[in-house]
Amino acid sequence: MLTLFDYLPSQNAYKVRLLLNHLGMPYRTELVSIFQGAGQSADYRRINPTGTVPAIRLDDGRVLAESNAILIYLADGTRYLPADAFGRAKVQQWMSFEQERVEMTIGALRHWTLTGKLARRSPDIIESKRSGALRALGILDAELATRPFLVGDAYTIADIAVFAYASRAEEAGLSLAPYPAFRAWTARVKAQPGFLDVVHLYAEDPHSVRELPQAVVARTVVDTDEARLAAV
Repeated sequence: MLTLFDYLPSQNAYKVRLLLNHLGMPYRTELVSIFQGAGQSADYRRINPTGTVPAIRLDDGRVLAESNAILIYLADGTRYLPADAFGRAKVQQWMSFEQERVEMTIGALRHWTLTGKLARRSPDIIESKRSGALRALGILDAELATRPFLVGDAYTIADIAVFAYASRAEEAGLSLAPYPAFRAWTARVKAQPGFLDVVHLYAEDPHSVRELPQAVVARTVVDTDEARLAAV
């Protein structure tokens, strides 16, 4: 049986849980206490060198990390990943958008807001994230005004990937009122068979108010590194 290495408040991990629920695929869970440093243990770093979640282990012992790579692997041969080369490339286009324009902005702001870390971040960084988040929402709203889902008429893992953090934008202090097409899309996603309507907030983990291991070092390097660490 597939093993999912999970941290419940992580929306990256939620992506994988959502697809597994759509597929009706059985799996077992191993929880990783990210803010207690479990992700930095030698054992876990052999599973995922970055120490983040999610990761999966297959029955034969092979491991795979990074949420979008896992989605592509699990969706292969299913309705959630197009069979044609162009359709698959369009899925990957939007999954790249999610990593660069959604997780890095909405994901980071949400994490900082829900864990009380916003006050520890510089106003310049916060404004940069906020501006980027609003740009991303504007792009999504414009695109989704032209079609039901990101890659056309069919719901795919591109929608799963973008939905995970973008749909939680209000928890990052961002109003969704100006984005009617985006809001209509979130409703269509929620109406999909097997939708997983369970979100675990950081408040469930009393350790989440801490900085992630190595986050202070990363924050002195580049802003995007901080966001990547923060948006677990």
